[in-house]
Amino acid sequence: MLIAVDFDGTIVEHKYPEIGEEIPFAIQTLKMLRQDGHRLILWSVREGELLDAAVEWCRERGLEFYAVNRDYPEETVDNNPHFTRKLKVDVFIDDRNLGGLPDWGTIYHMIRHRRNWHDIIDDAVHASLAKSPKKKHWWQF
Repeated sequence: MLIAVDFDGTIVEHKYPEIGEEIPFAIQTLKMLRQDGHRLILWSVREGELLDAAVEWCRERGLEFYAVNRDYPEETVDNNPHFTRKLKVDVFIDDRNLGGLPDWGTIYHMIRHRRNWHDIIDDAVHASLAKSPKKKHWWQF
């Protein structure tokens, strides 16, 4: 899959324009997704030196992106007359997501097993029901 990943609030804590602390397991999970064959695009509001700093921060931790703020590495306004910052990807990972940012273990599980929130909630409900003892009827006491 082609996956767009936000930086501030998703990979690192919000400290913009500074770079915050890594959100636990973000880099490790993203590296695992790359190993699984997914292409990652860093998708950030950052530009110029602030964007370069974010890319370098990730690179220092062993995370390289397929592209940054574009659909493919070579994309420019000159070679794509329809260039837009709106990416054409399969999945967006962003803290501004409806429902917020799940933990990185859940994110990995969802992508690896192609699950959505509905599936995750259904699994949790079924697991909860399976664990709870059945109530006895009044005549069984």
